[in-house]
Amino acid sequence: MEKFDVIGDVHGCRREMQELLRDLGYTFRDGHLLHEEGRKPVFIGDLTDRGPDSIGVLDDVTGWYAAGEALYVPGNHCDKLYRWMIGRPVKVNHGLETTVSGFQALQKEARKHLQDRFISMVKEAPLYLQLDRGRLIAAHAGIRHRDIGAAPEKVRSFVLYGDTTGQFTEDGFPIRRDWASLYPQGDEWIVYGHTPVRTPRFVGRTVNIDTGCVFGGSLTALRYPELTTLSVASAQPEVPEKFSFTD
Repeated sequence: MEKFDVIGDVHGCRREMQELLRDLGYTFRDGHLLHEEGRKPVFIGDLTDRGPDSIGVLDDVTGWYAAGEALYVPGNHCDKLYRWMIGRPVKVNHGLETTVSGFQALQKEARKHLQDRFISMVKEAPLYLQLDRGRLIAAHAGIRHRDIGAAPEKVRSFVLYGDTTGQFTEDGFPIRRDWASLYPQGDEWIVYGHTPVRTPRFVGRTVNIDTGCVFGGSLTALRYPELTTLSVASAQPEVPEKFSFTD
């Protein structure tokens, strides 16, 4: 049986990402990521924006992905960065400005190399992953059990942004339903992030592992098939208002 460590959302917190990987038993060697048990990390999107080293995170993860040493699905921040990189009009805000600034500070050759690897990764990666013969689903903002197996274009908005209501907060962020508690549960384990919570949130057979590292919480991995979590504390300042669901 393959073994996975699902990680999210990194948001440029490279130091915490590398610490978590070491705690999970991974070693770094000449740009490669190795585990003596053959485990593989699964990054569930939102690698960049807001945090202190988005460029370093991109460099690490795109390299591991290209070498077949990590899996990845895109998040909404990844999707926005991808659209910016290919020249589509996007608003450079909500943290994207930090990534763009770091990217533009790179030398031309390094910038092109990283851009090519990131674009290739986003284009190749599935919108959501079905692992262990469908027993484990990795999706950035989640997916309803009834939609697993649906064509990406039919679930794209839900997977990237969650179960949005169409309404927005005063800060311009979409208001989302607590989808995990609203829909009948299936046999698969769904692991997701996107909505920061204080501690990993298990509801039925869903697990939210975005524990708000970039907002001063922690960075969390769900170990599979063990279904245990491991977290490392964030070095970032705490922003309490960014966390949801206190249960």
